Amino acid sequence: MNGKGMRRKKSSLSEVKVAVIGAPGVGKSALSVRFLTRRYIGEYDHQAETRYKHEVLVDNEPVLYEILDTCPKNQDDLPSAETINWADGLLLVYSIIDRRSIAFLKRVGSIIADSDIPVYIVANKNDMVHLREVSAEEGAILARSFECGFSEVAAAEMVAPVAVVFQELCRAVLAARRKSKHSLLERMLGTRTSNLRLYARGKSDSALPKD
Repeated sequence: MNGKGMRRKKSSLSEVKVAVIGAPGVGKSALSVRFLTRRYIGEYDHQAETRYKHEVLVDNEPVLYEILDTCPKNQDDLPSAETINWADGLLLVYSIIDRRSIAFLKRVGSIIADSDIPVYIVANKNDMVHLREVSAEEGAILARSFECGFSEVAAAEMVAPVAVVFQELCRAVLAARRKSKHSLLERMLGTRTSNLRLYARGKSDSALPKD
């Protein structure tokens, strides 16, 4: 019985692939590790992309996150089409103390303009307001242009708000999947209904008296 229960749980597990994207130094790794382990590590020296897997409950349902912590080499190193296509959702990160980092996200926006991929924008380092270069209003305006959620957090000090960011993106991904499945079902049912109408018309035509 335990084995069956485990199999049912595994089969109902939703898998969500998240690419964490942002300019160098905005705290992408700090956010990811804070979400994964609840710990904060201030210094990272990543030379390549890093992938993590982590299972959590979102709205009391098990979700397996696969998180891609991207590693741009400079401000012009935008995410590849391969990265965008791999992901189910994008967590776009900028730093409130680095104006160039929000400009980086605007350029990312031009790459995904024709995509329906779910997005969430997070402004990191809001514990350093004395060094702020990007206002909260600017972040909210950018989020409206992306038609997505937005939060300001501090990976260095916050646990729950960072988790909420990942959860909100997960909800957006799952909602997009449900919408896609519903649209597919409607198209399939619409095709089936059309075929049935054609079939019925064909039958009625064959029943007409011959001259």
